[in-house]
Amino acid sequence: MSEFSIEFKDLSKLYGQATILNNLNFGIHKNKITTILGFSGAGKTTLMKHILGLTMPTSGDVIVLGTAINKLDELALREFRRNFGMVFQYAALFDFLTSFENVAFPLREFTKMNEEQIKDKVLNLLDSVGISLEAAYRLPSELSGGMRKRVGLARGLALDPHIMLYDEPTSGLDPITTHMVYDLMRDTHYNNVHHGFTSVIISHDIHATLKYSDYIVFMEKGQVVEHLDVESFKKSANPVIRRFLEL
Repeated sequence: MSEFSIEFKDLSKLYGQATILNNLNFGIHKNKITTILGFSGAGKTTLMKHILGLTMPTSGDVIVLGTAINKLDELALREFRRNFGMVFQYAALFDFLTSFENVAFPLREFTKMNEEQIKDKVLNLLDSVGISLEAAYRLPSELSGGMRKRVGLARGLALDPHIMLYDEPTSGLDPITTHMVYDLMRDTHYNNVHHGFTSVIISHDIHATLKYSDYIVFMEKGQVVEHLDVESFKKSANPVIRRFLEL
């Protein structure tokens, strides 16, 4: 049994003559919180698209939960994506649906649950992330930025995923709300880790990252510069990492 939920084997991605990911070989530890850091243009978002199977590699493999997802056909890949929860930058909620309907959406789309079962599950999920019954029936425009993040997280958890992916989850939030969101992400992780739960965060927020992550992957120009546990990462002598840590 692998110690990794996600593995990249000889993974490269080229767009024309530009190399975006350059022969990556590493794994993301199962049941841990791993943050992918790096300056703009390092390849972080492209890497996450490969994890989801939204982009296919030029060469190499992406192995998720033991399956090489780049070898799945479109139907099998769509079904496989049920293993993922995703919290997008700025929450990316449907603005014409209430909080309740946003969280119910994947349950109606991908399960055979009846409406009573959906109602119970949605209200439990919203309660678990601190959204009141009254706020459950508000539109996203009627919620604060932090509350929208909470709803986005509840929606990401709806299908009981094994892997939760966060794309810049605190962009545009003030420092207090940022720490509230990271607290929520950490609590969500450890509340679910008993049944197998891996969290992967793409972020530029170095200070919150060092407080909340178990492992750091630092990328630069499509390559992994360091992949270390947090305490080892803090002590890295790599000049690129030192520069990033001093920002």
